[in-house]
Amino acid sequence: MIKPTDIFNISSEEEFNKLALKVFEYQFEHNTVYRSFCDLLYKHPSDINSIKEIPFLPIQFFKSHNVLTGTKPVEKTFSSSGTTGSITSKHHITDISIYEESFQKGFNQFYGAIEDYVILGLLPSYLERKGSSLVFMVDCLIKQSKHRESGFYLNNLTELSQVLENLESQGKQTLLIGVSYALLDLVELNPFKLKHTIVMETGGMKGKRKELIRSELHSILEQGFGVEHIHSEYGMTELLSQAYSKGNGVFQCPNWMKIFTRDPEDALTVLNHNSTGGLNIIDLANINSCAFIATQDLGKTNNDGTFEIIGRFDHSDVRGCNLMVL
Repeated sequence: MIKPTDIFNISSEEEFNKLALKVFEYQFEHNTVYRSFCDLLYKHPSDINSIKEIPFLPIQFFKSHNVLTGTKPVEKTFSSSGTTGSITSKHHITDISIYEESFQKGFNQFYGAIEDYVILGLLPSYLERKGSSLVFMVDCLIKQSKHRESGFYLNNLTELSQVLENLESQGKQTLLIGVSYALLDLVELNPFKLKHTIVMETGGMKGKRKELIRSELHSILEQGFGVEHIHSEYGMTELLSQAYSKGNGVFQCPNWMKIFTRDPEDALTVLNHNSTGGLNIIDLANINSCAFIATQDLGKTNNDGTFEIIGRFDHSDVRGCNLMVL
């Protein structure tokens, strides 16, 4: 049996590769949806010698099937955003503590102790619906920050502006995490000169504004907040881990997550670094659903293990955290 400690204590590429193959065998045996998909491709664990050969389940299956490994009861279900009447993805979680450990340790890996930050969440479109994994994560970060100023802000931008100014005057280390259109609304209301605040966008205009290319969005926000770089969070309903960018749209994964690019014309072929293709994600925190996901995002990987988002496949559903293109 694979334990969370096996996942979150990975410290080398060799350990990752060994555990990923072990997770593949486990999910092949105990996930009926994934097993059926592998059978259709005539892929069996005995045929798989490297992690690049593992079949990646198309992310659309989270809309049409209950993607579950094992028989534990569902504790919580996260759902994606979507237009009215559209079919949304559902990620059934049988052990919410694994998600909590994933985002806590992932944050800690890139930003240090959560309690060192005031956490401000500007996520109106997410707060206005149920089932957002992002809201769940930020809510937990807020509770762990141990600063009375931490909290969510819906449409009270004037109050948020005052809080940011007060925190800045006190020199308090702050993380402002927000959906793109709301961050733009905030800097239009009140420009800032922030020296102690990390501004992190989660992507998406949610139909509130016209889409901007990432460089244009970041340029406006950098000027509006008076910061050198805009940070970004890459996550989605179907994953229990997040990647982070500290600027320029270059993302890093936590130790239990890895990105590959696949040939847009041949979904079973993995491309070399610096080639544009569909993003395949191994997220070992998805031990109880499916750890091997073929997304609808287009991007490229770099030699150092980082990756960049370039856009989305044509005709894919418009939703989620990453609707922008470079």
